[in-house]
Amino acid sequence: MNRPKFSVIIPVFNAAATLETTVASVLQQTEKDFELVIVDDGSTDNSLMLSLDMASKDNRIKVKSQPNGGVAAARNFGLSCAHGALVAFLDSDDLWLPTKLERHRTWHRCFPEVAISFAQVEFISNCRDAKRTVSNVPPFKLDVSNLLAENPACTSSNIVVRADCLHQIGLFREHMSYAEDQEWLVRACAHGLIIQGFDCHLVDYRMSEDGLSADLEKMYSGWRRLASAYDAHFDRSAAEAQYCRYLARRALRTGAWPGTALRYSFRGLKLNIGAFLSDWKRGLGTLGGSILSLFLSRKSRIRIFA
Repeated sequence: MNRPKFSVIIPVFNAAATLETTVASVLQQTEKDFELVIVDDGSTDNSLMLSLDMASKDNRIKVKSQPNGGVAAARNFGLSCAHGALVAFLDSDDLWLPTKLERHRTWHRCFPEVAISFAQVEFISNCRDAKRTVSNVPPFKLDVSNLLAENPACTSSNIVVRADCLHQIGLFREHMSYAEDQEWLVRACAHGLIIQGFDCHLVDYRMSEDGLSADLEKMYSGWRRLASAYDAHFDRSAAEAQYCRYLARRALRTGAWPGTALRYSFRGLKLNIGAFLSDWKRGLGTLGGSILSLFLSRKSRIRIFA
């Protein structure tokens, strides 16, 4: 068996509504040398049947199935089946632009010392006329501090890793239901692996509209548990203030209850006002948007801030 350049891993749980368009974004890649491993994580809808149907039409698609164990367990199962020199992760509701794999292949060829690469993410919602925002990619390799503060990689759908580095990082923590991908990146960085991105929009990230406030609180709780394991590596108050800014911006983008963004903004300012306002456009913009959101309908908030 010839080793593919890429293994693409898609964990799936009840994703029938979005799975076909997500898979299509992989099959439409300009880079054709890949295998696609779909791991159905005990779906109760027709996700598994859809996956098997797509696999019957393209021999690059491999479908695996397991009892429901969570997204980390599904990614780990996918890793155990992967043969590619580079491994890319994609969530079942996100989308890749056609040159995603090609651009990462070029980046790793030009910078072989980079273990994990990422690019820009555009945040999209179901609101057709919503303003779209794009993530920032810092022009330097990431460290534990900036990974914990705001995680510029944003989502696992943005990550490509050299397979020969996986033994140093290990698997995703299956007991974690939030921040498991962020923890995996922090662990890679703590092992001395280079994580660096490049300025190119290659991923569309769908903003979920279900259980927003509750999810943000769980994200925050998961972040604090993660941060406590790395207190010696960074300024905790500064990183937490910036993470609160991130949560406030996420609340604005997804149309969460209007007081949510303001609560996280005030929390961040109280923790470390300098860190919260360190990027003054982002800091003041987040604070101003949090106040403005109190006077807007949910639809208006999504349209303006998404």
